[in-house]
Amino acid sequence: MSSIHFFEKGSGQPVVLIHGFCEIGAMWEDFAQELSKDFRVLCPDLPGFGKTPLQKDHITLEEVAVLLEEWLEENSVENPILIGHSLGGYVSLAMLELMGSRLKGIGLFHSTAFADDEEKKAMRNRTIQFLKKFGAEKFVNSFVPPLFSEKHRIEFASEIEKATEQAGQSSLEGLIAFSEAMRDRKDRFEVLKNFHGPKLMIAGTEDGAVKIEASRQQKEAFTDYVELVGTGHMGMIEDKEKTFEIVRDFCTRI
Repeated sequence: MSSIHFFEKGSGQPVVLIHGFCEIGAMWEDFAQELSKDFRVLCPDLPGFGKTPLQKDHITLEEVAVLLEEWLEENSVENPILIGHSLGGYVSLAMLELMGSRLKGIGLFHSTAFADDEEKKAMRNRTIQFLKKFGAEKFVNSFVPPLFSEKHRIEFASEIEKATEQAGQSSLEGLIAFSEAMRDRKDRFEVLKNFHGPKLMIAGTEDGAVKIEASRQQKEAFTDYVELVGTGHMGMIEDKEKTFEIVRDFCTRI
């Protein structure tokens, strides 16, 4: 039996919303509520986040993909549409490589098919060192606010507080394990290009975690590509109504 904790709403075509690093499935509550009017929406906690335990100290994205594939089978989820935020996008791409045409479509929400470059790998290593030295709570409090565009941080102060509270449900072991997994992940741009189903990318022009230049380099691989002007890494909060309509339209057309 899978140890993946999740919640689901609605019925019909399955849509799986996969959260990012320092997040939990509950981040999608508003999206799930709206999408559930037309779809069966499932929102898992990745291992080491929320209520899903991390079974070992190290994990690869390929192993996460296998765990989620088993979880989908256990819950009779066939031909799902995957929408992944940041780390959730990396997981979705690993699942795409594993499941191929058994996926109905895929969406990257502030994410990338490229591997980390050397600068990003060095940043991951610094994150790991910080976590080992200072622990999860201090890291979470410093990590979450910069995910939002600087101009939005006062406007979305309560949302930032809620995101920080949810991030506090990340285990130290999970944060370290996924920092390593993200650092070491492979480039899956060709996997993405070779998938002939519908593909969505939502990018933020002020995203500090996934630079807009990198998103634009991948534009050709997607059937649907949208830029959110002035938005940081948290478009589902910073531009909730627009991003919801984008995702709903994408899923409806599939």
